[in-house]
Amino acid sequence: MRILKLRVEESGERLDKYLAEHGEELTRSRIQQLIEQGLVTLDGKLVKAGVRLKAGQEIVVQVPVPVPSELGPAVIPLHILYEDEDLIVLDKPAGLVTHPGPGHRQDTLVNALLGRGTGLSTIGGVERPGIVHRLDKHTSGVMVVAKNDRTFQSLAAQFKGREVHKEYIALVRGHLRPAEGIVDAPIGRDPRYRQRMAVVDGGRPARTRYRVLRYLNSYTLLVAMPETGRTHQIRVHLAALGHPVVGDEVYGRDHALGGRHFLHAAAVTFRLPSTGEQVEFRAELPAELQAFLEKCSSS
Repeated sequence: MRILKLRVEESGERLDKYLAEHGEELTRSRIQQLIEQGLVTLDGKLVKAGVRLKAGQEIVVQVPVPVPSELGPAVIPLHILYEDEDLIVLDKPAGLVTHPGPGHRQDTLVNALLGRGTGLSTIGGVERPGIVHRLDKHTSGVMVVAKNDRTFQSLAAQFKGREVHKEYIALVRGHLRPAEGIVDAPIGRDPRYRQRMAVVDGGRPARTRYRVLRYLNSYTLLVAMPETGRTHQIRVHLAALGHPVVGDEVYGRDHALGGRHFLHAAAVTFRLPSTGEQVEFRAELPAELQAFLEKCSSS
């Protein structure tokens, strides 16, 4: 761990901006990551990125020393939707974990990308190179991966600024009404089951718009458009409404799809970092979800 200590000379500037200007080689996005991880203190106290500084205060930044990555390449087929020198857009299948973690060291999307010789940004860390956003293991659909640091920073800024538009197709139990709405409810760790998330007082702000596509028998097919990016956000919000996602074993105790849930990242719209052009990429509903939908419609 490398320790960086700074004494504030002038009052009024934001912490993250000050560190970006005086924190050696640290980028603003990296600084914000360190702040969120509790590795930055102001006069010995944890603070937020936007706190205004006062002259004479001491900033201490703990910068983790990079460790050699043990990630190895793996031969895993990928469905690439778009690729240029800066990024890759792909259609992730359900069942594929995004990045290495306990129980998944060499069979993830990151390993698959390394297996095809793709260079990845290092900002995400040794375990998550290039991963700007993630999809749950059992969620399929469009993902964007950064090949270099400049692209990572641009995409991360777009996600943080809510400039990225995402659409998910979900099938839920019951008839969700009204047919259009916004779920604005904070999400945090479930106090009873710490491995799950839940709508809780004091959680992080979370907002999801939805629109019903159609009702079929005892189900509702809808498009969900998350405006924030909290862990399991769509699944938690829909379950909180009393309409859990079909097949969601965590929030609905539902085994209808034998291991996956009916949630698919159908579209992502963002600006290409290289040109500023706004682009949209879409992924068709996987065959197993389409088949289940047809079964529900005919029964």
